[in-house]
Amino acid sequence: MTYCVGMRLNAGLVFLSDSRTNAGVDQVGTFRKLSVFEIPGERLMVMMTAGNLSISQSIRQLVAELKTDDGHSIWTAPNLYEAARILGQAVRQVHARDAQALSEFGIEFNVSMIFGGQIKGERCRLFQIYSAGNFIEARDENTYFQIGEAKYGKPIIDRVVTPATSLDDAAKCALISMDSTLRSNVSVGLPLDLLVYESDQLALTHFVTIDDRNAYFQMIRNTWGQQLKSVFEGLDAPVWNAAPGIADNVLHAANTVNQPVRVTPPGGTVPASAHGPLQTLSQQFHDGQQ
Repeated sequence: MTYCVGMRLNAGLVFLSDSRTNAGVDQVGTFRKLSVFEIPGERLMVMMTAGNLSISQSIRQLVAELKTDDGHSIWTAPNLYEAARILGQAVRQVHARDAQALSEFGIEFNVSMIFGGQIKGERCRLFQIYSAGNFIEARDENTYFQIGEAKYGKPIIDRVVTPATSLDDAAKCALISMDSTLRSNVSVGLPLDLLVYESDQLALTHFVTIDDRNAYFQMIRNTWGQQLKSVFEGLDAPVWNAAPGIADNVLHAANTVNQPVRVTPPGGTVPASAHGPLQTLSQQFHDGQQ
């Protein structure tokens, strides 16, 4: 499995990928999933892949060589939209060549990509490309894409990142998103590839491969966990059976009627007296001390 995230911001682009591949609990490999297509001063494009590794490697090789009927390639496409179309065409060509044979062995044609960058004369753009070769583009309302094991790292991005977010803050958020995923899913693993591109540079500006010795990522992992715990401990405990007139942070008021769905034994009902009265948390604590 994998986790990749790409962000399109007013200031540029952020790409982050892990490098874990997993064909079973005893067969774990490391393959880099972030690739750069660059003509300095003219274009810089980044592709990240998730899914079947053999499919994504075939697509990466093909897209570097593919030419369309009108003679364009990823190296000469006039804009990022056309470059994304060429990548989609490469996906469909690999599907036409390999999908049937893979299906006969019970292997699904499974691949997804994040593709983005900048070509001279237009702004930065970001796309998500699917197994059918179709794609969507990031907009200000949805300024990022995730592929692979996305669910663990999504909440922090939703709360933090907007088009106005700085590149450094977006990179920090992406690393926190990755740390959340690493902690919750063993199929995602180090090292990480982080690429931060500043608009209109038209060349690679910031890139780092992050392993478990990287000082900044270790600080992120330790500090984020500590801060989350501190925030959690600073939240009020729930209030049960609150007296009338208490309005702050009340989970359950004494004058409300709430009952669970109860399942009764066959042939009878449980009398109301069999259910003990609700207690406040403080009452439960003191009862336990007796």
